[in-house]
Amino acid sequence: MAQIQVTDLTFSYDGSADDIFQDTTFCIDTDWKLGLIGRNGKGKTTLLNLFMGRHEYRGNIKTSICFDYFPYQVSALDLKKSASDLIEKWKPQIELWQVMIQMNELKMDSECLYRPFETLSFGERTRVMLAVLFAEENEFLLIDEPTNHLDTEARDIVKDYLASKKGFILVSHDRDLLDKVCDHVLVLNRASIEVQSGNFSTWWENKERKDAFHQAENEKHLKEIGKLKAAADRSGRWADKNENSKIGFDPVKEHDRSIATRSFIGAKTKRCRLVSNPMSSVLIGKLAKKRDF
Repeated sequence: MAQIQVTDLTFSYDGSADDIFQDTTFCIDTDWKLGLIGRNGKGKTTLLNLFMGRHEYRGNIKTSICFDYFPYQVSALDLKKSASDLIEKWKPQIELWQVMIQMNELKMDSECLYRPFETLSFGERTRVMLAVLFAEENEFLLIDEPTNHLDTEARDIVKDYLASKKGFILVSHDRDLLDKVCDHVLVLNRASIEVQSGNFSTWWENKERKDAFHQAENEKHLKEIGKLKAAADRSGRWADKNENSKIGFDPVKEHDRSIATRSFIGAKTKRCRLVSNPMSSVLIGKLAKKRDF
C-alpha cells in the first residue's frame, strides 16, 4: 500500500479569474476504492487530469505509484482499428493474455478484441477499455463515468467488476454504482475537500445530519436576530422621544426641570443611541451559516 499526498494544490484554467483548487491538501491510500463526489463544475475531471500531469499547477502531488485514466482517447482513425491493435497505444507494457483474463471477468468474448472498434457497442467499448485498464497491476486508476451510455445489463456487469477491484478513484453520477463499489469518498465541497470512510450513502447520511444541525442553528440565530431588532427599535424610539423632550417644557407643570436638564437628557440619549446603532454589526455576525456542499 502506498499513499498519494496532495499539498497546497492550486490550479486555474488560463483566462479564468477563479481557482478550481486553492491551497488544497489531502492524503489518500492507493488500495482504496475511492468515490470522487462534487457538484458539476467543482473540478472532479480536472483533478484526475492533474494526477495524469496534463496541466501545470502549483503545489505538490507526491506518490510512488503510476496513474492510468479511463476512458482512453479514441480518434476517428482508431475506430477503424481493432482493440488488439489499440492496446499498443493505450498500454504498451501489457500482454494480450492479461487483457483476456480481465475480459473473462467482464463476461466478454475475446473475439471483440479483433473486431474494428467502431463495430462494438458502447457497453462493449467500455468493458474492453476497463479490461485494458486493469490488466496492469501496481497502478492507481482514474475512472471517469464508466457507466455512461450503458444499458442495465452492461451497467450491472461493470458494477460487479469494479466492486471486485481496488486501487482507483471513481467519478460517477450513478449513486448505486458509488454505493456498491466505494469504501471511501473524496468530497469536493464549496470551499474545502474532505476524505471520509464509507460509500456514497454513508456520506449522504452524515451530510443530512450536518445540514439538519446547521438548519436548527440558523433558526435559533434568526430568533435571536428578531429579538435584537426589537430591542434596537425600542431603544431607537425611546431615544427619539427623549430627544424631543429637550426643548420646550411647562415650568409650572414640570417644576423639576430647567435649562440645565437639557444637557443631561442629551447625554442620556447619546448613550441610548450608542447601544442601538451597533445592532447592525451584531446582526451580521449572527447571520445563518451557509452549507459547505
